[in-house]
Amino acid sequence: MPKASELREQEIAQRVLRRWHDDVPNDRLAHLVKDATRVFLRALQHRLSQHDVQLGHWTFLRILWERDGITKRELSIEAGVMEPTTFAALQAMEALGYVTLERRPTNRKNIYVFLTPLGKRLRKTLVPLAEEVNAVAVQHLAAEDVATTRRALLVMIDNLTRDQQGIEQA
Repeated sequence: MPKASELREQEIAQRVLRRWHDDVPNDRLAHLVKDATRVFLRALQHRLSQHDVQLGHWTFLRILWERDGITKRELSIEAGVMEPTTFAALQAMEALGYVTLERRPTNRKNIYVFLTPLGKRLRKTLVPLAEEVNAVAVQHLAAEDVATTRRALLVMIDNLTRDQQGIEQA
């Protein structure tokens, strides 16, 4: 018999599918992107949890795998979250042995974040899980459709970023 959490996930999935296929198939694009993001994250979260890694740590690990040794503030900006959120996640990640938080003798103000050997090794385990989620997501799509979707989403990101910058400068 499935666990209660599995039944809940199945119910959520069925509701999302029913919403888009039956209830509001032509709803706003923003809602579709939000729901697509939600199901991507659920699929990734399920895979990460099998390795006792929290979804909230995934974003920080991805950034640190590319730019190890950045400040807590830089990490917050890259992740798009507030510094208190980053600090709480980093404290948990430090307790798990994924990162160390250090101050440099020449700059006692900034806190620098470094991956531990364990944090670095997680990359080999976790990145294939994210690649698997992406592979599942694009099954039955032609390569040109995936490329078109990617281009379209990048244009939307550019447009909305420029729009937001214009609003902030006004």
